[in-house]
Parts: sequence; C-alpha cells; structure tokens
Amino acid sequence: MSSKTGSAPTIFDVAEQAGVSIKTVSRVLNRESGVHDKTREKVLKVVATLKYRPKLSARSLAGARSYLIGLLYYDPSAAFVAGVQRGATLRCRELGYHLVVESMHNDAADIDSQVDRVISALRPDGMILTPPLCDNPKVLKMLRDSDTPYVLLSPGRAVKGRPSVVIDDVHAAEEVTNLLISLGHETIAFIQGPPDQAASGLRLEGFQRAMKNHGLKVDADLIQPGDFTFHTGVEAAHRLLSRRVKPTAVFAGNDDMALGVLAAAQRLGLSVPADLSVAGFDDSPAASLVWPALTTVRQPVDLMARVAVDMLVPPPASAAPAEDLGNHRVQPYELVVRDSTSARRSELAGVKVLGSQRYEASGI
Repeated sequence: MSSKTGSAPTIFDVAEQAGVSIKTVSRVLNRESGVHDKTREKVLKVVATLKYRPKLSARSLAGARSYLIGLLYYDPSAAFVAGVQRGATLRCRELGYHLVVESMHNDAADIDSQVDRVISALRPDGMILTPPLCDNPKVLKMLRDSDTPYVLLSPGRAVKGRPSVVIDDVHAAEEVTNLLISLGHETIAFIQGPPDQAASGLRLEGFQRAMKNHGLKVDADLIQPGDFTFHTGVEAAHRLLSRRVKPTAVFAGNDDMALGVLAAAQRLGLSVPADLSVAGFDDSPAASLVWPALTTVRQPVDLMARVAVDMLVPPPASAAPAEDLGNHRVQPYELVVRDSTSARRSELAGVKVLGSQRYEASGI
C-alpha cells in the first residue's frame, strides 16, 4: 500500500515495508554490491508486491547512468532491423534499461552531427550499431570522441578495441552453396547485396569459395547486383533467367531478394524447385510462410542483439566475475533446408547433402 491512497508507491513505501533504509533500496534497484542476499530478496519482493517503478531520472542521478541504450540503424531489410529491435528491447527490459531507436541514412553528409545530437540529448549508456552504420568511419569517430560505449552488429571485420557481435557469414554462405552443389547443381547464380553492406561481400566470398573448392567455374554474368530488397531480387532473377544457358539454382544474399526470385520464377512459368532451386539468407518470418518455403540460413538476430546489450550493461557488483569472452562474439547460425531446393531433374533421388542443417517440412 502506498503512503497516499490512490497514489503511486514511492521508494519510502518500499523501504518502510521492507524494514530497510532508502539507501539500501537504492542499492538493490541499481544492482550494487554491499547488500545481503536475503535483504536483496526481501526488497525485490516488496517492489514486486507494490508494483513500484523507480523514476528513470532519479536512477540516473543516483547512479551516474541514464539507463538508456541507443540503437542506430539504416538497413533496407526490415526483417533484420525488426529482429534486432525485438531482441534488444526485451533484454533491456529485463535489465531495467530502455531502448531508444534512431534511424539514420548512412550516406547523409551530416551523419556525424546527427549522431552527436542523439548522444547529447540522450546521454546513453551505450549504443548498438547495425550495418552499414557499424562500418561508417564518421559514426565510429563520433562515438569514440564522445567516450560513448558501443557494440557493432555484423561489421565487416573484427577490429581490436571495437566490440562486436557476428556470425560467420563466409562459412554460412559456403554451406548453402555446398548444399546446392550436393543436390547436383553446377550452374549456380548468386545475387549480391549492396556494396556498403559488409555481409554482401562476405557472403559472395563464401559462395565463390565453395564453387572453387568443387572445381566449378563461376561465370561473371551469374553474379548479379541487388540491394537486399524484394524488387532487386525480381530484377536480378529476370536477368538471370533470360540467359541462353540458365542457372538451375539461385542463391540470393538475403531472404527478401530470394523471395523476389520466387516471384520472378512464377511469372516466367518456372516451377520451384523442379525447374529452379532457390536459397536465401537470414530466415526472415516470410521465409517459412511462402510457397515453396525457403531454404535459408537462420541468423540469430534476436540473440545477437541481446548479447550486444549484455556487453554494454555492467553486471551487478555483487555478481561473480564473468568469463572473459573478449570483445568479439561469434554466434552460431543454422542452415535450414525447406522446399525451395531439391536435386536437379537429371539427378537420382537420395543424393548426399553436404554440411550440417535442419530440414523443416512445409506442413502443407
């Protein structure tokens, strides 16, 4: 019960019911050391019972923290950004922080000034950057100059002193290509993402490496540009499928472009996967909803965002020393095989599939 009927409970109410001082309540809420475990448990129980919510401004003044984590993004792939935002929001909530999301155009001439204004207004305890902002030198310089901690999601390369969370894009793309080759495909096309996205080059590298390892030639015309959007997948597919010698499989650098390939194939009267196998990357929500369901790489975007938040939020002083994992975290991915890929018509059934993967039936 609060000190005033109908009013929101205060820190004084929590302290009174828990039988401790206001300072002790503050230490518990700020996850500080110097509080006995039983006392901490008692205070948290009262907090839950009273549904007490400390004011963010008061916590900031008390702990010299804003309890805000910023997320900067500019990415044409809505599914990727949505996954990052979902994972980061939930983790921030669990830790008593708030996520503030800001969209910025990577090519803006005043992007450093934009970042400076965000930092000045929010005074965040840390920033999470998604591609391509995570590789933008102006953005990184502004964060360093302002002494703002940051974590980069999927940067082009690991750099000492730059905390980052990634998957092995090269190896994942290599696995997808190995799958297609194991199904008997030799004329395989690749649709690349935008040049300012590091993942575009890394996934192309994995594709080319697998083709080379199997002694297969990659025709330059079979590598088509895209920008991680549906319509560029459609356009690239039309260029590829208008060739005299058409590919029997297309590996698109992300799911949105792969969905464009599926649409183009349907318009041209091609059957997927009988006439054309199609694979993507990311495992966006749409990948399992289209027909045929899309073979793709499951990138743990939610988990990557949660890990990034953990790297920015200091653990309670009372917590046991955590294992030193370094400032570059590599997360696991998964190759998910669905109905959009199959053996070439001329291949016998039961071909051996290379690499580790999960098969998900369409259920239709």
